[in-house]
Amino acid sequence: MTRLRAAMLAAFAVSIAMLAVPASAQTWPQRPVKFVIPLGPGAGADIGARLFADRLTGRWGQPVVIENRPGGDGVVAINAVLGAKDDHVLMWGPSSSYVGHPYSLDKVPYDIADLQPVARVSSTVVALVVPASLPIQSLKEFMAYAKERNGKMNWASVTTITDIQFEGFFRTAGVDMTRISYRDTVSALNDLLEARIQFYGAAYAIVRGQAQAGKVRILAVSNRNRAPGLDIPTAAEAGFPGLTFDGLVGLHAARGSNLGEAARRRIADDIRAVAAEPTVVERMTATAQVITPGDAAEFAQSIDEQARGLATIARALGIKAKQ
Repeated sequence: MTRLRAAMLAAFAVSIAMLAVPASAQTWPQRPVKFVIPLGPGAGADIGARLFADRLTGRWGQPVVIENRPGGDGVVAINAVLGAKDDHVLMWGPSSSYVGHPYSLDKVPYDIADLQPVARVSSTVVALVVPASLPIQSLKEFMAYAKERNGKMNWASVTTITDIQFEGFFRTAGVDMTRISYRDTVSALNDLLEARIQFYGAAYAIVRGQAQAGKVRILAVSNRNRAPGLDIPTAAEAGFPGLTFDGLVGLHAARGSNLGEAARRRIADDIRAVAAEPTVVERMTATAQVITPGDAAEFAQSIDEQARGLATIARALGIKAKQ
């Protein structure tokens, strides 16, 4: 066998092998990519998604578009992604949008196994906020103030998992407050400004502008560690470790979309590369989002840890999963 013939046969073998690899693994993305966000514009996850989408568009050679689908505590967005069955339609958002559903929904209208972790992106800093009109300067003062007015105050948070976390904390502390549900973060913030709700647990990005304008007051952040660049104590530092919670944001795909392993690796690798850009770090930090990139396995592990933590809180409160 001549060297030329051997080389031709080797090239042919490589070509055959490449044909055996799904096209999506070779060339993903082949068309525009859509990130579905379970929260409204201005939320921490929304800001992060738009920032990364701009950079990923350049890396992927395809537009990355954002579609906000708030409502149903994330169910609307989840069903949109699962129903699309399209490997170019991904959900960018907090895992807290669905981890708490077994406890909050009488019937979860989707199979959680159909939602596939793709890449971990960040940890959202959750601010614990009150209206500036309240004579409150600290979390300790707020708890005392709320106890004096048991049953007369309202609160809200962004996702089910924080709902359960806060409700459990208030109940354990002997504070009777009414939880108000909102379809979007803007409505909740407007009611906070008017003091129709007196406590709001939301991404720092949502309340930053109003806090800087002096219209709301941030008492603490729920995260384990202080947010870089923010001189705001953690809930644990303020004396209330029961309010500790780290937001977890990443990309998810519908398992039925058949997003290939190679494509998932590329997405995670490109997320990690974008996350290392100084401008991205600066802008994420400015909105109190801590970048914590990871691959699909690392994201899945983080979600599992979050779910176990919620289960522990639920058991302590006597709350059972409804299904």
